[in-house]
Amino acid sequence: MPGLDLLASNLLQPIVLAFVLGAVAGFVKSELELPEAVIKLLSIYLLFSLGLTGGRELARANTSDVLPLIGVTLLMTFAIPSLVYVVTLRLGGFDISNAAAIAAHYGSVSTATFFASMSFASAMNTPAEGYMAAMVALMEFGVIFSLVLARVAMGRQQGGVKAGELFLSVIRGRGILLLGGGMLIGALATDGQWQQISPFYEGLFRGMLMLFLLEMGITAARQIQAFRAVGRFMLGFGMLMPVFNGLVGVTLGHTVGLSLGGAFVFGAICASASFIDAPAACRASLPQANPGIYLTASLGVTLPFNLLLGLPLYYQYAAWLAGR
Repeated sequence: MPGLDLLASNLLQPIVLAFVLGAVAGFVKSELELPEAVIKLLSIYLLFSLGLTGGRELARANTSDVLPLIGVTLLMTFAIPSLVYVVTLRLGGFDISNAAAIAAHYGSVSTATFFASMSFASAMNTPAEGYMAAMVALMEFGVIFSLVLARVAMGRQQGGVKAGELFLSVIRGRGILLLGGGMLIGALATDGQWQQISPFYEGLFRGMLMLFLLEMGITAARQIQAFRAVGRFMLGFGMLMPVFNGLVGVTLGHTVGLSLGGAFVFGAICASASFIDAPAACRASLPQANPGIYLTASLGVTLPFNLLLGLPLYYQYAAWLAGR
C-alpha cells in the first residue's frame, strides 16, 4: 500500500532514526547528552542556514507568486493560536494563562519539524520552494498574538505585560533574528559569494540536523516521563490539533499554487508546535502558566507524532491534491 510504503520510508530516514535513537537514550536514562553550548550552536547553524538559502530563493521568486502565500501565512498566524486558545479554554478547562501559553506554542513553529519536512520533501524528489523559511519567520509572530490574547483577557490584572514588550521579546529571539537576518544576507549575496560559503551551509546541513534531532529525542523522552502533568485531554489534543492544522495548511498551500513539496512543507509548518522560542517567551510573560503542560504537549507529544506519523500523512494528502 502506498501509505504504508510512505510511512516506512519516513521511519527509515536517517534524520528520523536519529530522533528515535535519542528517544531510546532518554528512556533508558543513558549518559548520552549533548552539552548546552553545542545544542545552541546547532540551533544557530540550522536557523541561519535556512535563512540564507531561503533569502536566495525569495530574491529569485516572482512577487506575484509569493504574495498569496504570505496572505495565507498571515491568516494561519492568527487563526491557529485563536483556535487553540478557545479549545483549551472552553473544552480543556484551562485558565487564561495556560490556554494562552499552549496557543503560543502551537501558533509558533517547530524548527525541527520544519527541517525534517524540508528533508522529507527532498528525499521524495519533490523539493519545496526555498522561500518557505520566510513563512516560518512570519509565523513566529503567533507567539506575540497569543500573549496579547492573554493580556487582553486578564485586563489590567497584576502581572500583565504590555504588547510592546511582548513584541520586543519575540523580535529579540534568535529565531526571528537568525531567519530574518539570514534571509537578508542570502538575498544580497551574489552567485560568486554564495559559492564560497555554500559547502558549509548546504553540504553539512543534514548532518547537523541529525545531531540536533538526536538531542531533541533525548529531551522529548524526558518530557514524556513527566506526562502525568498533561493528562488525557492534552494527549488527544497534541495529536488531533496538528492533524487538523496540517491538513488545512496543505489545502491552503495547494490553493495558492505551491508545488507538492511546498504545500506539504507549509502543512507541516502549520501542524508543528514550538519548543524553543515559545517556552522562553511564556516563561517571561506568563510565569503562572505550567511548563509541564505546554512544553510536554509540544515536545513530548506533538513533535514525535509529527516526525513519525504526521509527515507521511500530510505528504500523502498533498500528493492526493496534486493528483499523484
